[in-house]
Amino acid sequence: MADTSKAVLLICDGMGDRPCPELGGKTPLEAARTPHMDKAAAMGECGILDVVRPGIRVGSDTGHLSILGYDAYAVYPGRGPFEALGIGLDVQRGDVAFRCNFSTVDDHLVVLDRRAGRITEGTEDLAQAIDGMQIEDVTVLFKESVAHRAALVLRGPGLGAGVSDTDPHHEGEKVWEAHSLDPADEIGVKTARILNAFVRKSYEALKAHPVNRKRTAQGLHPANIVLPRGVGMAPNLEDFGKLHGLKGVCIVEVGLIKGIGKYVGMDVIDVAGSTGGLDSDVMAIGRAVTDALKDYNFILCNVKGPDIAGHDGSARAKVEIIEKIDAMVGFLMENIGPETYLVITADHSTPVSVKDHSGDPVPIVFCGPGVRTDDCIAFGERSAARGGLHRIRGVDIISILTNLLGVQEKFGA
Repeated sequence: MADTSKAVLLICDGMGDRPCPELGGKTPLEAARTPHMDKAAAMGECGILDVVRPGIRVGSDTGHLSILGYDAYAVYPGRGPFEALGIGLDVQRGDVAFRCNFSTVDDHLVVLDRRAGRITEGTEDLAQAIDGMQIEDVTVLFKESVAHRAALVLRGPGLGAGVSDTDPHHEGEKVWEAHSLDPADEIGVKTARILNAFVRKSYEALKAHPVNRKRTAQGLHPANIVLPRGVGMAPNLEDFGKLHGLKGVCIVEVGLIKGIGKYVGMDVIDVAGSTGGLDSDVMAIGRAVTDALKDYNFILCNVKGPDIAGHDGSARAKVEIIEKIDAMVGFLMENIGPETYLVITADHSTPVSVKDHSGDPVPIVFCGPGVRTDDCIAFGERSAARGGLHRIRGVDIISILTNLLGVQEKFGA
């Protein structure tokens, strides 16, 4: 294979789904008008993908680790460090990191909205009211991310990751008290105590903050508390480029995936207008991908919108964002060049009927020079299952790509 061969791996976050009664028994992907994804299916080789293993409910973090060729069960350190590094926090050895939500609670700390009305403005000011606080001998590092998301790093002696979440994961429940997963573990007991103190102090700092007074006056949910979850400590992951012989870059929307890219030694390109929401400028992401092909031979691109619509339980919104992504696919197919492979898939399913990740497999297509085409002419969960790839795992993607790209070492004599 020529040295000019390159690859774009497009992850349509949470795109997989189940049949929806409101869509006539079709999934959102099947119901959407996707002429460009269908063209890729007709030109390429299709299959279905178990991102980690069949039936496993995969997170975006473990899903992307697997897709990048890592054994997620062996290397996953928890979500927090990826989120923190991805948005620019300094994560050092011994730090404990969490992903967080700005959330809304009532006076009794009952959660009214886990995402604070999907707040998009003022979070930087809110974060500044929290960042740098001291709790006992522990320093708090805190930074806002996209929309309601944020990250927390606890830095100090005697801390560990053996603690439970404070986010109850459902509205209508009171904020959970963190506890040590092992009551006899003094490190876990201390970390839980610090974490609970942080949550209380975040409420005290934010409940009367000017940003929230303004939101309340406008009839919006105030972002009056921070709820950490996804604890982890800084991981040690093998460099992606050395592992696979590729010069890779991430063009993704959320801090979590940016953090994974940074941890595995990939460059990260930010795109103006990419919000991580349903309003994201998807075409700007596509233009950034084509520009990056001048300098890289592997691009990981993630568009977050389908996952948002799935969590919101909106089949129509999911159809609309899939159609926006399809327009970007058309732009890519016209501009990436005939020597470039295009892979389209998802990191997990987020069915609108579940409003969360599920273990359902997702469709995948490989399109590019030398690919063995099959009989698929449409890209969907059920149509792709009839393709020549049959059923593969996330860790298989990079093996298939490096074989096609001609950069894979031969196994054996």
